[in-house]
Amino acid sequence: MLMLLAILVLQSQDPWFGIWRMNVRDLPYKRGTCKIEPWAGGLKVTYDFVGTRGGVTHMEWIGKFDGRDYRVQGVDYILTNAYTLVNDRSYEIAVKVDGGLSATTRVTISPDGKTLTAVTTQKNARGDTISTTMVYDK
Repeated sequence: MLMLLAILVLQSQDPWFGIWRMNVRDLPYKRGTCKIEPWAGGLKVTYDFVGTRGGVTHMEWIGKFDGRDYRVQGVDYILTNAYTLVNDRSYEIAVKVDGGLSATTRVTISPDGKTLTAVTTQKNARGDTISTTMVYDK
């Protein structure tokens, strides 16, 4: 019992756990949140976005930092995320659509633990590499 309590306390100290509110500068959303919480030895990530014209997007991902593909719930196609821990303040996500790599995202938590930055890199229809940065505040 004491060991379980110690594990839960250590997990709760991970810097990415919590509710992150999207800083919506220059994005097609009015607001958005990302909730990251411990779940069965891994993570549960819940995304909620409201578009500028009111459309709502809700997605959930449950998985581990093991580099394996885990299905994202809330989309009408096969979307998976594979999370890999880089260090104690960052991780990478391989985003796949229908089994093919669609994008990679590097997520970094600021040293003060108050800002989460996600930089996504992917190729557009012409084959050009583009990057998108999303910033969340705790």
